[in-house]
Amino acid sequence: MHIVILGCGRVGALLAHRLDELGHSVAVVDQDPQAFRKLGSDFSGQTVTGVGFDRETLESAGIKRAHAFAAVSSGDNSNILAARVARETYGVEQVVARIYDPRRALIYERLGIPTVATVSWTAGQFMRRILPLGAEDEYRDPSGTVVLAEVHLGERWIGRRSSELGTASGARVAFITRYGMGLLPDHETVLQDGDLVHCLFLDDMREQVERVFEHGPDEEV
Repeated sequence: MHIVILGCGRVGALLAHRLDELGHSVAVVDQDPQAFRKLGSDFSGQTVTGVGFDRETLESAGIKRAHAFAAVSSGDNSNILAARVARETYGVEQVVARIYDPRRALIYERLGIPTVATVSWTAGQFMRRILPLGAEDEYRDPSGTVVLAEVHLGERWIGRRSSELGTASGARVAFITRYGMGLLPDHETVLQDGDLVHCLFLDDMREQVERVFEHGPDEEV
């Protein structure tokens, strides 16, 4: 799979490295050639210096054969312009743009461009560290019996499978937010530092679920 990434800051470089390690073909675009130093000598992908929404630059990065495009530069306008060009001009199916202003993110979502509102996600991460305990409800069924909640994950779960978390707590892991993107876990999904875990459980199980999530896999329930 060929993937084009706009922006070689911390997020872009990290994303490029991870995709490269997974064996994907990766091209990184940035206006500053010095930014590519973040990729290091072990990066086997392509680097292209230029403006991310310029067609010649994108074509040099292989946008015509790209399966996905990620716009993660430091500018909202550049990211959304590049994302729209990738989607509307070159027909790239999987396109996502990082947006710092969450109000803009809502607008672009309506245009069919999936976005990661960095400010909202970062604020959420800080909130979970300032007030780490417990579960934050996100949805309840009409009867109030079944709850979908983001539950704080204790450090002892990092590196363990999400399936173990579900078995130990009695909750069902519905999805995980990782680096601002939703992830549907399978039996082999390993929990990472920074993951936001969203799970389903019966309301009368709340104390048990919170306790096991907080204290780790050896908690007796």
